Amino acid sequence: MAVKFLSFTHKTLTQNPKSKSLYVSYFLNHTLSQDQYDPPFSLTKKPKPKNTTEQKETPDPNNDPKLPVKSDLPFDFRYSYSESNPAIEPIGYREPKRFSPFGPGRLDRKWTGTAAPTQWETDMDKLMEERNRVLGDPLTEEEEAELVERYRHSDCSRQINLGKGGVTHNMLDDIHNHWKRAEAVRIKCLGVPTLDMDNVCFHLEDKSGGKVIYRNINVLLLYRGRNYDPENRPVIPLMLWKPYAPIYPKLVKNVADGLTFEETKEMRNRGLNSLPLMKLTRNGVYVNVVDRVRDAFETEEVVRLDCKHVGMSDCKKIGVKLKDLVPCVPILFKDEQIILWRGKRNQELESSTALAQTLDA
Repeated sequence: MAVKFLSFTHKTLTQNPKSKSLYVSYFLNHTLSQDQYDPPFSLTKKPKPKNTTEQKETPDPNNDPKLPVKSDLPFDFRYSYSESNPAIEPIGYREPKRFSPFGPGRLDRKWTGTAAPTQWETDMDKLMEERNRVLGDPLTEEEEAELVERYRHSDCSRQINLGKGGVTHNMLDDIHNHWKRAEAVRIKCLGVPTLDMDNVCFHLEDKSGGKVIYRNINVLLLYRGRNYDPENRPVIPLMLWKPYAPIYPKLVKNVADGLTFEETKEMRNRGLNSLPLMKLTRNGVYVNVVDRVRDAFETEEVVRLDCKHVGMSDCKKIGVKLKDLVPCVPILFKDEQIILWRGKRNQELESSTALAQTLDA
């Protein structure tokens, strides 16, 4: 009977089954394979649809209808506004003037090697009226205290670091980007620009149109104004790279004005052998250097500043600023040491006061 049952089972599975149970066994017998290298189902790759759309042509940047960029800002574009003096003309350039840092054909102003001057005259009365409209009514003491408390802390997310480049052109775009979502921006100043914080505040307010509402040593808060509209912000074309600094006249003369060659040599030796007035660090805060040098010149004729690890480039920038701020005469830059001479103005003042006293007597 067992043999007949097996043969019956084999016979029914090889034919089309009539019942549901036999249909399941028939399906499993004819679909499942015992070979491990022959899977029961094999996925077939779907044919990729043919790309009927034509490939988009890459736009040519030179044929962009938005170029050249036109900006209504009423000042000449420079790499740095606070660390450059337009009154001093360079004697040479390290790159051709045709290489504009804004890119070829991207700006409607011509690059002169140091700046991109504006091409129209500015109505200062209309400009000041527009800025006063944006600033609106002055802040009350409560409103100002609230803004200061919100943005003055070091963990503020709305912060811009101002380095040795000072107030740069691209920094203006960063300020307006922060002003989209914040009423004020925190600016932390380090390096050479901190010698003259008044100059930094002036250029920030003049170029951005905002107002400095808080100043503590090297930290500033720049307020955007009550009626500031991010949708109507000024167009600021960005510089694509930092231009090479031009060549300026020599800062230190072989013989200082008012001295002979021997006297200049003696002053330099005295400065190198004297104790340093201050030790300056790289990217430090130099807000009190000018006052310290002025006080030292009341008793000393030559002062030395130790700028080790600061860098010779920053040493010369510090000497240029001190020459106008103190004022004084830089007579030597050597081994990252700055030697400053107070000049003959003190001697002339002493002689004039002594002469006046003798005349009164």
